[in-house]
Amino acid sequence: MTFALRYLREHMRLLLLELLFAAVFGIVFWLYRLPLSAVLYPAVICALLGSIFLCNSMYKAYKKHKLLTRLADLQGDVLKNELPIPAAAEESDYQSVIQKLCMEMQSMKEQHTETSQEMIDYFTIWVHQIKTPIASMRLNLEAEDTRLSQRLKSDLLHIEHYVEMVLTYLKMGAESTDYVFAPVSLDKIIRENLRKLRGDFIIKKLKLDYEPVKETVISDEKWLSFVIEQLLSNALKYTGQGSIAICSEEPKTLCIRDTGIGIAPQDLPRIFERGYTGINGRRDKHASGLGLFLCREICKRLGAEISITSQPESGTTVKIDLSLMQNPMND
Repeated sequence: MTFALRYLREHMRLLLLELLFAAVFGIVFWLYRLPLSAVLYPAVICALLGSIFLCNSMYKAYKKHKLLTRLADLQGDVLKNELPIPAAAEESDYQSVIQKLCMEMQSMKEQHTETSQEMIDYFTIWVHQIKTPIASMRLNLEAEDTRLSQRLKSDLLHIEHYVEMVLTYLKMGAESTDYVFAPVSLDKIIRENLRKLRGDFIIKKLKLDYEPVKETVISDEKWLSFVIEQLLSNALKYTGQGSIAICSEEPKTLCIRDTGIGIAPQDLPRIFERGYTGINGRRDKHASGLGLFLCREICKRLGAEISITSQPESGTTVKIDLSLMQNPMND
């Protein structure tokens, strides 16, 4: 429905009332046997004047409608300063309510930001504190080379990774993050993560098929490393036997393939949702449903695109398209 038709519909009662007044005059003149032309002539003049007034009123209403439509896209703290001058007492009352709501929203936003920052600060300190006993335990285990010590070192690595995941999850909800974009060697990140996860490869007796990708991208090394580590950890977690392959495809696409249990077809459309664990996660009982969600969010902010294809009992392939990382998306 166009604005003009909607305006006329909203003011239909007023138009009908004016027609009713003209009819009353006509009936009164007819009852007193007065010439109806005496009513018709002023009625035409009033209709013309009323049409001019109606068009002017409709034009002003349309201008206000466009202004309010534009204001609807503004944030609360800007909106309250851009409201038009009220033309009536009712508009003034509505604007008072809007300004009060904007102030309350701004106050809640500041309180939420402060609370989130306090939580991030707390967990940042906690992460650094928990790393001390983890490093101490790992140092003590380095003196031993038994199957148990290898298992314990692998468990410690998983604990450290889960701790980092908590901190990453909290930082994703913050208004700003510590992005530092610079040229990054993918092979450097991959080798560091493989070195970190080598214990899991040994324990599970999995074959590693790694072809150096020989690619450099403009990205944040820490956040990109988190994504690659998470994907490798998932591959190790859900691959009981076989191999994990790392290679590159054109244009600048990093591929991680495994021969694991795969992902059910009904789960594939939802694997990047926050908290969604799928069939494999429900079997595992310990899955959080945050790993792939964080990977997708980080990739979006770094300017990359992540996709997954899989077949049950045949393995999973994860691809990260890095070709757009020269223009990262800042958040």
